[in-house]
Amino acid sequence: MDSWTIEAVCTGTARPFNGAETSAIAKRPRDGMVQVLTDGLAPDEQADRRVHGGPDMAVHLYPLDHHAWWRTIIGDHPALDEPGGFGSNLGVTGLCEDAVHIGDRFRLGTALIEVSQPRQPCWKIDHRFGCKGMVARIVETGRTGWYFRVLEQGEVQAGDRLERIASGHREWSVARVFHALIAGQGSPEELARLADLRALATRLRDKASAKRS
Repeated sequence: MDSWTIEAVCTGTARPFNGAETSAIAKRPRDGMVQVLTDGLAPDEQADRRVHGGPDMAVHLYPLDHHAWWRTIIGDHPALDEPGGFGSNLGVTGLCEDAVHIGDRFRLGTALIEVSQPRQPCWKIDHRFGCKGMVARIVETGRTGWYFRVLEQGEVQAGDRLERIASGHREWSVARVFHALIAGQGSPEELARLADLRALATRLRDKASAKRS
């Protein structure tokens, strides 16, 4: 079994972000135990529940490995020193999109979580870092992170292990799904298969179905 150390557990609150807009993208490390509930960590907020949060986007992981790469692109931005700088709930090193598959199940502290979908980046990343073009770079490189759904509620704290206890669809890494569906490079055959991939978030299955029509 594969396992990784959880270096930080991060949550955030919705704060003024861009004029009338609010965002909880800036997640801060928490001390002690944090509850892992069906809709995510408690407490953790999402400013726009239409496009963020919910059971299929309960817990977000953006690999800490990518922070070093971003320094070569944008320099030493203070948010790159924060494990939740990209809105990630979990600070983990050594686990990236090509090694994680839709439907993979992990023990997170005492909770059980399952990979549900890649993250689809939005303009708030560019605004957070004050650097235009970051979203385009994410789409180009696939450095996107991913979401988990919560199958069994529990608790987690920094220093616990993130342990993969079951493999999902090995042919569908997060990297491949992102490339095919969100980056728009999927073949008709890939889109048809994604539309029927039960472990994939419903919203993305519907998107795959619409694209193949």
